[in-house]
Amino acid sequence: MKLLTIETTCDETAAAVITDDLKVLSSVVASQDALHKRFGGVVPEIASRAHVERILPVIDEALRKANTKLSDLDAVAVANTPGLAGSLLIGLTAAKTICVAANLPLLAVNHLQAHVYACRIASGRDVFPCIGMVVSGGHSNLYRCDGPTDFTPIGGTIDDAAGEAFDKVASLLGLPYPGGPSIERAARTGDPRRHRFPRPLLDDPEHLNFSFSGLKTAVRYLVSGPGKIEDVKPAACKLSPQDIADLAASFQEAVIDCLVGKAELALQNTGYRTLCVGGGVAANGRFRTRLEDSAKLNRYELHVPPLALCTDNAVMGAIAVERLRAGLFEDLSLDISPVPERAAKR
Repeated sequence: MKLLTIETTCDETAAAVITDDLKVLSSVVASQDALHKRFGGVVPEIASRAHVERILPVIDEALRKANTKLSDLDAVAVANTPGLAGSLLIGLTAAKTICVAANLPLLAVNHLQAHVYACRIASGRDVFPCIGMVVSGGHSNLYRCDGPTDFTPIGGTIDDAAGEAFDKVASLLGLPYPGGPSIERAARTGDPRRHRFPRPLLDDPEHLNFSFSGLKTAVRYLVSGPGKIEDVKPAACKLSPQDIADLAASFQEAVIDCLVGKAELALQNTGYRTLCVGGGVAANGRFRTRLEDSAKLNRYELHVPPLALCTDNAVMGAIAVERLRAGLFEDLSLDISPVPERAAKR
């Protein structure tokens, strides 16, 4: 059986053709980084307009690369939750249209669950039950995953997501968007011990939540001075390249300490021995190294997808195969659900 999967939750327009045994026949991703670079972050209106322009060419290319016609498909899967409302609507509308035109069943994809399922795809074997961690520009969440479609939220950010903090700190330091790769590059020549930034909530053994807003503010005050609220970019320009590298390394290490620490706590609290990590921040090399070190030290099984499956893509939409097997089809009344809290409980 063949599935067409569609992903438009944020600023990547993606489509893939996948078989029910998780063989990837094609994967196409159209990035919008160049469109949002001047703003230092994703602009929802620009993102949705770009999806309108790109969705059909991307789907067509995915079908062409897979040597597949609409008549060869057995179902269409689309990420309808969570994400930017306008972006989600473009993908869902395209999926519904194809289903009507080709008389195909519709499958819903939870974007957050799909990020964890990317570990299942990459490993080539079952990874459940596990602790699932999704770390991206919009999400920093922990789940108890008893099965591929049985996710229970156990922790999440109470303010900024980790990826969002990376973008904002990169802007403070005068580094280009997207902030995650820029911070990682700058940090390679920096001293992570030069600045002792706070590790919010890390010492709280009772909760599995994250908080990155205060950490971001700590960087801002170090760059501009306490109490300063004006634009700090001129101040950042006065920093030497080594100052910027040290700030980037110290900030990155603080974020990673929080992420790894809470993942370890989640494993400890639940008794689970498998950790699956997905999302754009999981592409960070230092984060991956720290996770590997933690897994060896604490003797748990770690799964992190290859870089191409960390950032948003349609291959991870193969989680719809699990819904297909369970007969969990949707009718054409399926709507978007932009809010992560609602999506996590789906």
